[in-house]
Amino acid sequence: MPTLTIDGQQVTVPPGTTIIQAADQLGITIPRYCYHPGLSIAGNCRICLVEVEKAPKLQIACYTPVADGMVVHTGSDKTLKARQEVLEFLLANHPLDCPVCDQAGECELQNYYMDHGRYEARFLEQKVKKSKKATPIGPTVMLDQERCILCSRCVRFTDEISKTSELGIFHRGDHAELDVVPGRALDNAYAGNVVDICPVGALTDRDFRFKARVWYLSSSPSVCPGCSRGCNIEIHYVLDRPYLADGARVMRLKPRYNPAVNQWWMCDEGRYGYKAIDRARLVQPMGRTQGLSPQGTVPSADSVSHPLVWDLAMTEAAQHLQEAQTRNQLGQWGVLPSPQMTNEELFLARQLFQERLGVACDGRVAERPATGDNFLMTADKSPNRRGMAAIFSETTDQKGTVPQGDSPLLAERAAAGELKGLIVFDHDLVALYGEAVARTVAQRVFLIYVGSHDTATSRLAHLVLPSAVYAEKDGTFTNVDGRVQRIVKAFEPLSGARGGLEIVADLARRLGAAFPHTTAAEVFRAIGASVPAFQGLTYETLGAHGAPLATAEAVTV
Repeated sequence: MPTLTIDGQQVTVPPGTTIIQAADQLGITIPRYCYHPGLSIAGNCRICLVEVEKAPKLQIACYTPVADGMVVHTGSDKTLKARQEVLEFLLANHPLDCPVCDQAGECELQNYYMDHGRYEARFLEQKVKKSKKATPIGPTVMLDQERCILCSRCVRFTDEISKTSELGIFHRGDHAELDVVPGRALDNAYAGNVVDICPVGALTDRDFRFKARVWYLSSSPSVCPGCSRGCNIEIHYVLDRPYLADGARVMRLKPRYNPAVNQWWMCDEGRYGYKAIDRARLVQPMGRTQGLSPQGTVPSADSVSHPLVWDLAMTEAAQHLQEAQTRNQLGQWGVLPSPQMTNEELFLARQLFQERLGVACDGRVAERPATGDNFLMTADKSPNRRGMAAIFSETTDQKGTVPQGDSPLLAERAAAGELKGLIVFDHDLVALYGEAVARTVAQRVFLIYVGSHDTATSRLAHLVLPSAVYAEKDGTFTNVDGRVQRIVKAFEPLSGARGGLEIVADLARRLGAAFPHTTAAEVFRAIGASVPAFQGLTYETLGAHGAPLATAEAVTV
């Protein structure tokens, strides 16, 4: 393998590696516009020029393969002068839109000018005007042709990644411009990615446009909960400026690089799913009775629901379970866990309900039809079905039962009058089974709903416990390929909501079954110690990109 020297540092790389790739391995950043590691090499922007000893002229680092003994200088006077000249040509027809451009603060034209430009301009302000300014070219993307530097990243993305080919570069010379193919629109499932990879402000997100300056944004790593792929994302949010975006906390989601899952990309369905974080949230416990309802009874599903304080709501839930335990009726209760829950929440729920109380836990539900594709989107729209299958398929204490195979689903048993109580996590029974079945369940069993959003089921439930969404808690999801990945708490739950771990741990304490582990990290260590599929996994071993289940091939969903 060839060994070369870049700015005095030696590196050995595989044959065929380009200079820019070798420099990246050393942590040496060479400016780039057209180059993107997930796309083919165009070599047309010329900002990545470097000096190679014994070469007759400067070379573009993105296209030049390394050779053994090569010596490269990325910061020589000759190199810096060439970059200044490249920037001068790029800026010759670039509008002075920085004060009103959404890309300001993230613009590589700004950044590289501050790093390498700073010259006395030699062009008069007679810029070539392009026809399309602030023009929608699809449902999610806005085009400003004047700002485009013709790097062709977006064109290559639609050709090579989405394979939809809506974009192209038309005309010649300084009249060349980016545009959509005549008669078409940029309307594919991954269109938002062209905004992510645009190095300037030519392509902007219509949803994020003028919402907030990027320097106001805080960022937290997470995992998209939109489907079982588990694309890695960054949550960009603002907490200290309630006047922005009508008080919304989350401004946008961006893909986060993970070579084993989504690489640099994410689908638009997941990208714009962030709006559900604050929309139609449950923020206060609700009950169908003032005070505690008579034990062993089911309040009318048509009775009025009243706000409760958390202590009273948790006491209500605990007393119903205690009453069932006293009457030896816990076998007539059921728990419906959700693949929207984290591994930690599922494990604590299993320990409390299935192992300590002997309540049947069954995550099976009537499946709703959905579609995926052959790239990132999967038909399973739950982020943690693989984790739920792994956790509930291995039980250390067999007091509880996990219905399998063709046995009736818990909701069906409840509707048939075979249960006295049902605890539902996140699921909407109305959406799954229809209003008639869900209303029958609410008429025949004491229904406790633990979830983050107001749904038809929460409105039928006798007791509602509002929980946190993924952006408001720590934990892990296991994706469709058996890769366990961390989600990180970006901000506190909306006032009145609690994390799922906190809810289950509080209920366990009231039932005299308090856990020695309650934080997400402690619970995950317990999972690694007791669930074979998670053996040896810790938050440290997961790192930024996650790690596969120890027995991923043995877990079926």
